[in-house]
Amino acid sequence: MSAGADFRSARSFRFVRASFAPASGTAELVYALDTQVEFVERVVFADAPALDPARAAAFAQALRMLHLIAGVSYYKAAVPPEIVIEDGPLDAQTALLCEQVYEHGLAEFGWQNRIDLRGRVVFPRAGLAGATPAPTLDLPRRALVAIGGGKDSLVSIEMLRAAHEPATVVWIGNSDLIRACAERTGLPLLNLRREVSPALFELNRRGALNGHVPVTAINSAILVLAALLYGYDTIVFSNERSASSATLNDGDHAVNHQWSKGFAFEQMFGDWLHTQVAANLNYFSLLRPLSELAVTRRFARLTEYHDVFSSCNRNFKIVGARPTARWCGQCPKCHFVFLALAPFVPKPQLTAIFGRNLLDDENLIAGFDALLEWHAHKPFECVGEALESRAAIAALAARAEWREDAIVSRFRSTILPALDARELVLEPLLRVAGAHRIPDRLHGALDAAG
Repeated sequence: MSAGADFRSARSFRFVRASFAPASGTAELVYALDTQVEFVERVVFADAPALDPARAAAFAQALRMLHLIAGVSYYKAAVPPEIVIEDGPLDAQTALLCEQVYEHGLAEFGWQNRIDLRGRVVFPRAGLAGATPAPTLDLPRRALVAIGGGKDSLVSIEMLRAAHEPATVVWIGNSDLIRACAERTGLPLLNLRREVSPALFELNRRGALNGHVPVTAINSAILVLAALLYGYDTIVFSNERSASSATLNDGDHAVNHQWSKGFAFEQMFGDWLHTQVAANLNYFSLLRPLSELAVTRRFARLTEYHDVFSSCNRNFKIVGARPTARWCGQCPKCHFVFLALAPFVPKPQLTAIFGRNLLDDENLIAGFDALLEWHAHKPFECVGEALESRAAIAALAARAEWREDAIVSRFRSTILPALDARELVLEPLLRVAGAHRIPDRLHGALDAAG
């Protein structure tokens, strides 16, 4: 990066090149702001095997998509008006997918930085509908399951185990917490390494625009490469139906912190894979027809994981020191997971997991009000819908062991009288319902999840 480069005045964001070195298993993704500021990101696939011609062609398509999607992290540093793709324009399907990822995946970033991205991000296209339909590849029947250290992926893993589906647990990065969860499953493990360009952190230090990016979209593209390299016909994520709900609506503009975990992205990305990479490469969320509460009810039974899991995002920061405890007790994720588990986990066990009773701390009132959307919008975090939080705390308000705790007591006296009691029932929220892309062979796993 040129020391004197003024990234703030950049007019173009350039996709320079993407390459893969089989000997080291390293994918290198190169970007630039105009011709001065260059970023180089690397993703390392250990012990990458040689590929047959058909799988190599699919890998090349998938590598290009990773290059396009991962660029979102660098584009946001300056949000220049022009997109330049050095190796030529895209087909219409690919261009539309990328535009959706940048517009909706950066909607929270745009809202917080007061930048309207609608119609602003335009990927050059050649006007073609798409490539020749993808072939069916020789991929073994087995699943690559993404794990993030929280409750959701562990529920998916046990659903797959119950369905006797061969599976490997995969994660990206060097988190000891995620590794501990992965090892606890007893399944085969795959750890991938992603190296974000240091030039981005330098620009952030100098005042570049910063904010939330659609990490799940990036990780999805990385796992497609892994599936092709190591031989898997299925990529499993663990995103609930509530991930599709907007965090807030700014006029006619929906802003969703979890957009790349939502069904809209899953559909577009899965369809793109079937059209342009491999007709038999499945990509889906196994938890899509479940609510957050339905997932926590299932996780409550998986006591073997209660001492190793964590959904607290402070454990997964890219830069800076990480906390020594698995739960900070202060963030929206801690608040929501505690509340969502409370109807299903005995109180002594739940307080032992978190180290204290979060529902008996008056200092956390504002945090729980946000989850309930009580005079506040839902936090910019991966948390459930307000209806779920309200139903969970209403259930606790009816139980002697919880009803006098500070947050629950306040809910009973101040909030509950203003709500419609008909909307505060747990049971309807626990049903399997809604659209999904789960293959027929795994419908049994879904049926057994009830």
